[in-house]
Amino acid sequence: MASLFRIPIPSGVTPATAKQHMLKQLVCSNAPEQALRYHGYRTIAGVDEVGRGALFGPVVAAAVVLPEKVGVLARMGLTDSKQLDRAQREKLDRKVRSMALAFAIAEVSAETIDRVNIYQASRLAMLLAVQQLPVAPDHLILDAMLIDHPCAQTKLYYGDALCLSIAAASVVAKVYRDALMREFDKLHPQYGLASHKGYATPEHRRALTEHGPCALHRRSFGPVWKSDPNAVLDETLESGDLFFDDTEAAELPPLI
Repeated sequence: MASLFRIPIPSGVTPATAKQHMLKQLVCSNAPEQALRYHGYRTIAGVDEVGRGALFGPVVAAAVVLPEKVGVLARMGLTDSKQLDRAQREKLDRKVRSMALAFAIAEVSAETIDRVNIYQASRLAMLLAVQQLPVAPDHLILDAMLIDHPCAQTKLYYGDALCLSIAAASVVAKVYRDALMREFDKLHPQYGLASHKGYATPEHRRALTEHGPCALHRRSFGPVWKSDPNAVLDETLESGDLFFDDTEAAELPPLI
């Protein structure tokens, strides 16, 4: 069965490029939701987070409950927000918000990320988004993660590229966080946040070297603490916690 998911990748490409090539071959649909409805679930919330690899600002999560008929979103090209440009995301964000039965957005600050680590902060943001939904879901479907919620849950690898509910949450969270970064850019113009949204681009790294981090940077992330070693939290050092970098592992988990 594993061979069914083997997608040919051009030789001589980087792991990141190979991953993007693979993601573009996936089809985003409501098949996962249909399967859950077959088993009796009715209020299905797609949940996703954005900003996990950024050096600056909060990690943001959204939870979205879509109606059963979502053909218009598929025809509009709804998929993983990272595969869409700004105009596409914002158009889809408006459509999702207008047709969703319920949606909620939550953020977890850089300070909390430094205290509990980015993985746990991402899970917390997703949990808060679900808890803020105005309707109670009977099933959660999440992108490669489970959260501490009593509701039945399905973890789907590459869920934001395979499942319309997760993709909707991805787009809503991404549009919200990008707008937040443009507002922060007005307060901290030296970092260029409006262009890179807080991620570890060469521009952002150069700005960190020149200006040092501000209070909204994630000081437990390698490029940040390396730019200002004296600013590392004593509490973090004393706890023996490892620092987190933004580099993703090259090995990709299997589809399920």
